[in-house]
Amino acid sequence: MSHVRPSIADKRRAFHKLHESGCFVLPNPWDVGSARYLQGLGFKALATTSSGFAWSHGHRDGAMSRDRVLDHLTEMVEATDLPINADFENGFAPDAAGVAQSVRLAVEAGVAGLSIEDSTGHAAQALFAQDAAVERIRAARKAIDKAGGDTLLVARAECFLHGRPDIEFAIQRLKAYADAGADCLYAPGVTSPDHIAAVVAAVAPKPVNMLMGWQGDFTLQQIAALGVRRVSVGGGLACAAWGGFMRAAKLLLEQGKFDGFAGAASGRELDEFFGGTHG
Repeated sequence: MSHVRPSIADKRRAFHKLHESGCFVLPNPWDVGSARYLQGLGFKALATTSSGFAWSHGHRDGAMSRDRVLDHLTEMVEATDLPINADFENGFAPDAAGVAQSVRLAVEAGVAGLSIEDSTGHAAQALFAQDAAVERIRAARKAIDKAGGDTLLVARAECFLHGRPDIEFAIQRLKAYADAGADCLYAPGVTSPDHIAAVVAAVAPKPVNMLMGWQGDFTLQQIAALGVRRVSVGGGLACAAWGGFMRAAKLLLEQGKFDGFAGAASGRELDEFFGGTHG
């Protein structure tokens, strides 16, 4: 019997359902192969990673154009049966009108969710002023609603990643974004249990995303107990892959050794995986 793939609407309904209760892991693949592998493992949804995608093309995080990111989103949506949440950076626009246009294009690509950051991409002024940031989220909300309203909108307060590790400042922004129409709230870099619990309480009943893209002491059970609804890993999986690659390559160059291949995936296992129902 042939496999019947879920529709975009099916994926979006499933994604919203995941945010209603419990806590789930939202891993971040960087290409079609990693996305299909994660689906094969049994994850229920995936999120793109701007950093992982950029590195795979030889660029720094944030250096990919909107058109290339949109092409990537379309490819990722078509590659798996799972809902895809887009790491959509700051909407690829300096103003709210531009964000609305970008969001419309991302929705047309078929994503089940997308996140908008309040970072500017400029070191001199790393964050948009709050009023401007709120207007950008409001514009994203209106664009989604005009397109049918079933793409989940995630608003990100980037202050902990851009020199402003102030939990009250982050919460103030997240509450304003929630009021502007964000469905899910996210402050990457917040890791203190007290701070996490404070964020959850401040925006309740809306769900909160937590970033865990590094080795840490938290377990998923502990994170869930704080009230977090979903956990993403950002570029963490891509960094893990790059770490193995870099160690093996340096051993080849510097010592003429092949020890870096220890623990590597089996080519036969990968061929079997991608040659079967997952390929």
